[in-house]
Amino acid sequence: MKQWQTVEELVALLAELVEIESITGSAEEIRFPEHVYSLLEQKPYFQQHPDYIALHPLQDGRQLLTALVKKADKKDTIILLSHFDVVGTEDFGTFQHLACKVSDLTAAYQNGDVKLPQAIKTEIQHGEWLFGRGTMDMKAGLAVHLSMMERAMEGVFDGNILLLSVPDEEVNSAGMLCALEVLQQLQEKEGLHYKLCLNGEPVFSKYPGDTGNYMYTGSIGKVLPGFFCYGKETHVGEPFGGLNANLMISYLSQELELQEAFIEEVDGEVTPPPVSLMLRDLKEAYSVQTPVSAVAMYNVLFLEQSIQTINDKLKVAMNQAASRIEAHYQEKAKASAAKSRAFQPIGFQVKTLLYEELYDYAVNRFGRAEVERRQNWLVTTRKEGDRDFTTKLVKELVSMCHELAPVIVLFYSPPFYPAVSSKKDPYVQKLVKEIQTEAKKHFAADLTEVQFFPGLSDSSFIGKPTSPTAIQDLISNMPLQKKGFTLPADLMEGLQMPVLHLGPYGKDAHQWTERLEITYSFGKLPDLMEQAIQYAFRT
Repeated sequence: MKQWQTVEELVALLAELVEIESITGSAEEIRFPEHVYSLLEQKPYFQQHPDYIALHPLQDGRQLLTALVKKADKKDTIILLSHFDVVGTEDFGTFQHLACKVSDLTAAYQNGDVKLPQAIKTEIQHGEWLFGRGTMDMKAGLAVHLSMMERAMEGVFDGNILLLSVPDEEVNSAGMLCALEVLQQLQEKEGLHYKLCLNGEPVFSKYPGDTGNYMYTGSIGKVLPGFFCYGKETHVGEPFGGLNANLMISYLSQELELQEAFIEEVDGEVTPPPVSLMLRDLKEAYSVQTPVSAVAMYNVLFLEQSIQTINDKLKVAMNQAASRIEAHYQEKAKASAAKSRAFQPIGFQVKTLLYEELYDYAVNRFGRAEVERRQNWLVTTRKEGDRDFTTKLVKELVSMCHELAPVIVLFYSPPFYPAVSSKKDPYVQKLVKEIQTEAKKHFAADLTEVQFFPGLSDSSFIGKPTSPTAIQDLISNMPLQKKGFTLPADLMEGLQMPVLHLGPYGKDAHQWTERLEITYSFGKLPDLMEQAIQYAFRT
């Protein structure tokens, strides 16, 4: 018996899924796939084929879910990809207790219990909307995928459907990285040919007030470069006796924050400039000693640039910052010396290194065994998250080689998302045109093709990279690689397949006004997705 087909049934399913507050890193994130598993295992198909549904553990105790509906002896398989973790709910303020209760929160917003922006008030007066954390991003997409699973069990599709739903997309994509090995094992065990990955991420507005409906043939890329600044400590009474790491990091911020040199445009699609996601000194307690070390990490998005190209731009920024630091110090030292005859500024040159250069320097000085011993001890006693532990690994090497000071070290931290695109794939282009025709003819919906999904997604790990050398160029300067984090380059390359994002319509992901538009998302999208899957198997 089908349960997830009508608009009302899908709304009820979504409310049920949203009510499980599967915030990344929470206990509910562990419980969520168990709940979906329990829903699916009640279906007669999975009672007859219990081996086709499974929970797969991550190393940290979280789980991902796979559910396979096979069509006789067919090999062609379409993956329905989703994530079930959501961001936190603190932004809901006094309505935080309702953030995951769809009906109650929607009623509170519609009844005027909270003051909504006028544009949103107008919008919800002319359509059906549901509010709540995860309604748009992305439990509605999962709900539609579950609807497709029911149809697959009824034999609607001429091929296999594999549901894949993962945790941790909002932070490190640990779920998807773990899923790569699961996909490879299923491929070999069941003799599957992965023809297409259909990602159910929602439509993202391009600008405030945008009412466009989009499907995406790829996903934007992201790197998280970091800069470790190591200066020379001094007493605040003798500020020119050293070099403050906070001064160093401030010039890096000026060279990188919103820097237009990193903006990339491809066929009218444009990346935003870099922004800092972390900037702080590493002094643990207050004292009148100046900070000796500081770190900054920057969000850098890309479309077709290679990691080497981005790396070269980052090195230019790092070298320019080093020159400006030296000039600033000398200028201020000269001005101070003019007022104090006893004043003697130190002489220095700010060195700039890549992490791999720092590592090689440390190995040449202390030997590989000693460097690895120190790093292994840090791994064994680790308590930090990926970003902070990456910083700790760099700090350990710089501290060993303190004679390099003052120095700036460029490194990379997880997460990393390769930019992927299927726009030039003839199969995907034919599929896109068929979906657009079907949407307009039968659902009065205009779907515009966009090459890169702008919100970052797990498609990055199975799509075709726009820059084939990106991963290897990155790994050599990623301290955490194989030290608690592994970017499985070989698996990613072996599983490459066409990707297409076809998802629900909503607004304001990650905001307290996050909402899903029901008429298209649950009234039209399920039938359109069914047609898309049928086309995908036939094409």
